Amino acid sequence: MSDNTPQSSRVPVVEQLLTANEEVAADNRAQFKSHGTKVVNIMASPGAGKTTLLMATIAAMSHRKLGVIEGDVASQVDADKIATTGTPVVQINTGGACHLDAPMIRRGMQVLPLEDLELVLVENVGNLICPVSFDLGQDVNVGLISVPEGHDKPYKYPAIFEAVDLVVVTKADLLPYLDFEVDTFRELVHGLNPKAPVLVVSAKTGEGMADWIAWLEEQLVDE
Repeated sequence: MSDNTPQSSRVPVVEQLLTANEEVAADNRAQFKSHGTKVVNIMASPGAGKTTLLMATIAAMSHRKLGVIEGDVASQVDADKIATTGTPVVQINTGGACHLDAPMIRRGMQVLPLEDLELVLVENVGNLICPVSFDLGQDVNVGLISVPEGHDKPYKYPAIFEAVDLVVVTKADLLPYLDFEVDTFRELVHGLNPKAPVLVVSAKTGEGMADWIAWLEEQLVDE
């Protein structure tokens, strides 16, 4: 059965959805700010090493009060891993949606002890497209790309590289074994987003972790 609904009557629905999300995101941002809590939205494809990087980050920043919001289509495997560190964590299951949105974050943040947290790390749903379009109320965006994914991703998914404040190449310990050209990747990223630093990191060996932690610490400096 064909859909005879005029195009003009469908477009406002999308606009209203995005507008509603922006309104909630602004409220989220205000609430985070009122608690003095900075928020980092981490976006990447499935298997890029988001949770592994978070675990290493928590260990390296034990002097800071961190919280984590885990976003997945289903399950709480990653949240369970984070919980073993004693870090406050809340799991958000989207039930099929390919991204987190501001209302989901609003519900999740109510579970976290924001008054005690300096930094909240949001692990968005594994996807290089959808999460970019939805403001969560975060302070900064980080994009992760793992070495096995290849250095050509800026060609294929330009929007995420245009939207982030930092790009992290993960699984750097695999560079000797795979055809990932770091210099080429960095040039492609800076062609889209000249201001975004590109860090090369291995949470397994510790390579580049000092630079990643230093960048996070910079975000915690009062403006």
